[in-house]
Amino acid sequence: MQFDQTKTYLNLARSFAGESQAGMRYQLIARAALKQGYVELANTIKVIAKNETVHARRFFEELTKRGGNCIDNIDLEAGYPFHTGDIATALRLAAKDEREENERIYATFAKDAKEEGFDDVAALFNLVANVEKRHEQIFIYLANAFETGTLYKNESPILYVCADCGYMQTANEAWDVCPLCKASQGEVYLHIPYQKEKL
Repeated sequence: MQFDQTKTYLNLARSFAGESQAGMRYQLIARAALKQGYVELANTIKVIAKNETVHARRFFEELTKRGGNCIDNIDLEAGYPFHTGDIATALRLAAKDEREENERIYATFAKDAKEEGFDDVAALFNLVANVEKRHEQIFIYLANAFETGTLYKNESPILYVCADCGYMQTANEAWDVCPLCKASQGEVYLHIPYQKEKL
């Protein structure tokens, strides 16, 4: 069977499109956070957006390596999320999208690739799914912290660091204005614990 007749061919194209769109959606969330003065929240989201773009690149590389460097068009029958909202809502929707990718989409795509004899592509789908699982956890944490006003608070003292000047303080809550450079609280590096949060 020719590669362009396989499920893996279409799944790589769908993944490229999906990851490209996710990267753009997350850049829009970061932009909204930046406009509201949440600089480090925006930077955290931008890193995830960059991750999605790299995933798209990897899927594109695998697709063109096997399907040829000049593919005029691939007709995709696939659904992609188009949604928005305030920052907390957008973060929750991003977590939902990441869960869909890591639990259903990439698991199915990895199974298809394995069945068609593309073990390396199956491994790629599984690797990306693992990253998306962590993205889901980060988005859930950020949404919960943003909604409850605990983005810059913690039950026990932690180290807060100003992203502008490097001022550091161990406390339960970050300062409103940096004592050294007078940067706003939105410039404080975010500490994201590694734990499974629930939607």
